[in-house]
Amino acid sequence: MMKYQSYAVTAQRIEPMDSPDDFPTPPWATRALIEHVIGDKAALTSMSCLEPACGAGHMAKVLKEYFREVRCSDAFHYGYAPVRDFLSSPYEANSVDWMITNPPFRLAEEFVSRAMHVARIGVAILARTVFLESVGRYEAIYEKNPPSKFAQFVERVPMIKGRLDIKATTATGYAWFVWDKKLRRGEPRLMWVPPCRRRLEREGDYASFAS
Repeated sequence: MMKYQSYAVTAQRIEPMDSPDDFPTPPWATRALIEHVIGDKAALTSMSCLEPACGAGHMAKVLKEYFREVRCSDAFHYGYAPVRDFLSSPYEANSVDWMITNPPFRLAEEFVSRAMHVARIGVAILARTVFLESVGRYEAIYEKNPPSKFAQFVERVPMIKGRLDIKATTATGYAWFVWDKKLRRGEPRLMWVPPCRRRLEREGDYASFAS
């Protein structure tokens, strides 16, 4: 069992408009999406996935554990994947099965709208819980196309700027917002991501993703 000591991280992810907003996703939080929210891991082994805000590959490398193919890119250069701006580059409709990402928070609404055109089966974004709020998001997304699942982490998902840190903690709540096109549109399903960090962390996660 992995042991770690926590310390508080007070960053609120308020970034300048031209910032790459690089807050790497802990690998266990991506595994939690598959294990506890999407499920049906066997089906994913024949599917493709797009991660269009991949940074240094922290989420993309975990998605490769589950999907047959993972395409990835980022609007900024991190040395892991091609530079390609998801919001301005051309993408064919239904060109991948899933789009899964942790987008820049200020652009998350635009990412969802674009992804619904690009992804054939589903879209999942990791975002602060407060992404549920605002009249603008309700009118642009939720009123006509609410997520099929809203999966709130009961554990904190610590994300700090520019690196992964096993010792980090945070006061910010995060959730997975999932649009599954196979499900009949209706009221979103509220669910919780149960305590799973210790089970889903791997011994090499933080070493292999070290900056």
